[in-house]
Amino acid sequence: STISKDSLKTSLLQLECHFTWTLLKKHVGVEALEETILDHIKFVKEYSITDYNILSYVCHLKNSNEEALSNLRKAEEAIQKHHPGEIARKSLVTWGNYAWIYYHMQRYEEAQTYVSKVENTCKELSSTAHGKIQLPEVYAEKGWALLRFGCNYFERAKDCFENALKSEPNNPDFNAGYAIAMYRLEDHAERYGEERTPCLEALKRAVELNPRDTTILALLALKLQRLGRGNEGERYIEEGLQKTPDFPVFLRHAANFYRKKGEVNKALEILKKVLALMPNSVALHHQLGLCYRFKIIQSKKRYTPQEEVENLLQLAIFHLKTVIDKKPMFFSAYCDLANVYALGKRYEEAEEIFQEVLQQKDLPCGDKQEIYFNYGNFHHFHMKSESEAIKYYMEGLKMEKDSYGRKKCSEAVEKLLKQKIQSGLGDATDIGTLGLVHNLNGKKQEAIECYKTAIALDPNNEEYQNALFELQLSI
Repeated sequence: STISKDSLKTSLLQLECHFTWTLLKKHVGVEALEETILDHIKFVKEYSITDYNILSYVCHLKNSNEEALSNLRKAEEAIQKHHPGEIARKSLVTWGNYAWIYYHMQRYEEAQTYVSKVENTCKELSSTAHGKIQLPEVYAEKGWALLRFGCNYFERAKDCFENALKSEPNNPDFNAGYAIAMYRLEDHAERYGEERTPCLEALKRAVELNPRDTTILALLALKLQRLGRGNEGERYIEEGLQKTPDFPVFLRHAANFYRKKGEVNKALEILKKVLALMPNSVALHHQLGLCYRFKIIQSKKRYTPQEEVENLLQLAIFHLKTVIDKKPMFFSAYCDLANVYALGKRYEEAEEIFQEVLQQKDLPCGDKQEIYFNYGNFHHFHMKSESEAIKYYMEGLKMEKDSYGRKKCSEAVEKLLKQKIQSGLGDATDIGTLGLVHNLNGKKQEAIECYKTAIALDPNNEEYQNALFELQLSI
């Protein structure tokens, strides 16, 4: 019997699985994501079903459908082992992935078989037709998948865990996912200067319900540290070190805690230990790069033998290069690397890295503004060119999006222009540019004053006359 491809596709789109959750390849480094999941499988046994399911989707993204099938078989084994009494209910996402992969392999009979398995199970489990069923564990699995795909997905992940919690408010797994989503959202919002609902309560509740899960313990510690309650946070880190002294995911967060506290050697000691367990982790390489960069900056403040500084530079460069090779969309890591080159007076290489990241096609606005801020600093403090610095700060400021990067560009360029003008070195262009800064920031009265001064110095400048005219009209 031939199966109609169109009706099959219609049924496939009804399924709840990784193929229908719009998880886009462009938002992740596929290789880096695969490494992360493999590490997680190795060290966190209780999430193996979730991990094998997402791994099958990642294999499909790198065109390895056979490998994808073998991971689904591993997910099935885990379901049989851990949930022998509710195999069908726990298999919905796995079967959905099977159906999609067989469809992509043009094995339509087998795809149809799995579609039917899902539909029949949904009919048994719920009174509503169409096999659209909203099980809390499916919401949770979707939430974990969304978290894996990065910052564009955190808001949706939070919503998924919220939905799962409506049915089972005390489920430890759902509370853990919800707390992690909230933490990531807030972490991201702080970097980009957005307002956020605080995650402290969610973390505390998740810690109570998951006494063995030291990952959440570490996030709670980092959150307390950010709130200026570092001593309280450190007690949790110490508790975690007692409970899971060899668990790499916890140790990575612990290292981050010590680095932010300024105890870089302690952080490095932990990171090196973890690197032996997880040699391919992008997050680890990034942390190591930041630690070595910190030591390079310290070395400028006190006498350090040249070869030691050289060695620190090599290490920082090696780890940060590894990050952008494995995960090209880790945009802030390019700035970290360029800044390390600049500290080593390797200006051409710094310049190349800035150019490389600014030419990335999927560069989000907020990231681009942050890069312009760093690029402006590079010209200001390393290349000693105020005019170039002003140019790049302005590029970031001219982009409409209100972000952390834009705010930094605005503060930097305003400070630089005012210093120049007050010291008597500012010309009409500098005063006109300051007018533009005020105008872009909505400070119309200050902008008008600047334009008037600039025109007095440069009476034939049409740009300033037009700007002044438009401003006066708008008030």
